[in-house]
Amino acid sequence: MNNQRIAAIILTKNEEQDLPACLASLRGLADEVYVIDSGSQDRTAEIARESGAMVLEHPFVNHARQTNWAIENIPTEAGWVLLIAADERPCAQMRRSVRAIIESAPAHVLGVMLARRTVFLGQRLRFGGTFPVWLLRLWRRGAGRCEDRWMDEHVVLTGGETTGGQTTRANGELLHVIPKSLAEWSRKHVWYAERECLDLARGAKGEELLGQAGLVRKAKIVYYEAPPLLRAVSFWAYRYFFRLGFLDGRVGFLYHFLQCAWYRMLVDGMLMEREAKSKAE
Repeated sequence: MNNQRIAAIILTKNEEQDLPACLASLRGLADEVYVIDSGSQDRTAEIARESGAMVLEHPFVNHARQTNWAIENIPTEAGWVLLIAADERPCAQMRRSVRAIIESAPAHVLGVMLARRTVFLGQRLRFGGTFPVWLLRLWRRGAGRCEDRWMDEHVVLTGGETTGGQTTRANGELLHVIPKSLAEWSRKHVWYAERECLDLARGAKGEELLGQAGLVRKAKIVYYEAPPLLRAVSFWAYRYFFRLGFLDGRVGFLYHFLQCAWYRMLVDGMLMEREAKSKAE
C-alpha cells in the first residue's frame, strides 16, 4: 500500500515571528509536523504545540547534524518526510502539486525537488540567479539524509542521487521570506561565514551532487581558486549585471550587494585573518 502521509520537520530557535506563517502554509500538505527546538527563549514551542505540532528538544551543533537527528528520531510512520525552515512557506500551487505527485509516484521516485524563491524586504526576487533554486526537501522516509557539512549542506538520497530518475520536480514555489530584520540577518551571516571557514579549513567536499546543486558546488570550487576579495567583487558583478540582478531595483541591489559582495568579502576576511594568525604562531 502506498503510504501518502507526509511528516514535516522544522528546525527552530526563537522563531515565534516566522513560525505561525510556516505552520499555516503546511495545512493541507503535512499530516504530521515535528518542531525540533534547540533552546528557544520565546514562544516558539508554545506556538508549535498550539498548532498541533509535536515539539522535540535537541541541542544544536549545526544544521546538518540537527537535521539528521530529526530524521532518525521523529516518531512517525509517514511514508514521506518534508524538511522546511521556519521562514519558508510552500505556496498553494506547490501544496497541490506535491500531493498529486505522492499520490501517483512510482516506486523508483524517492524524492521531490522544490523550487525556492527568495522574498527579500517584502519583494519577490526574480533575477540574479535567485530563482529557481532547486532543493531536495521531500523524500520517502528512510531514503534521505543530510550531508555532513557546517554550511551549504544538502539533503541527499541514500543512494547518492539527487536528480534524474530517482527524483521529480513539483510545480509552484517554496517562498523563503527574509529577513526578520536586516540587523538579525547580518548577524546570522557573520555566523554563516564562520561556519563556511570551518568547512574550508577541514577541506569538506560533501557529496557528489547532481543537477543544479552539483553545478553550483563545482562553481564554488573554481571560485575559491581565484584571488581573495577580487573573487567577491567579481561574483557580485556576475550576479548583479550578467544575471540581471539590477532588474529587481533597489531591493535587488541591496540583496545582491549584501549576499554576494559583503558576505563573500567577510568570508575572505576571516580566511585572511586565519592565515595571518597561523603565520604569527
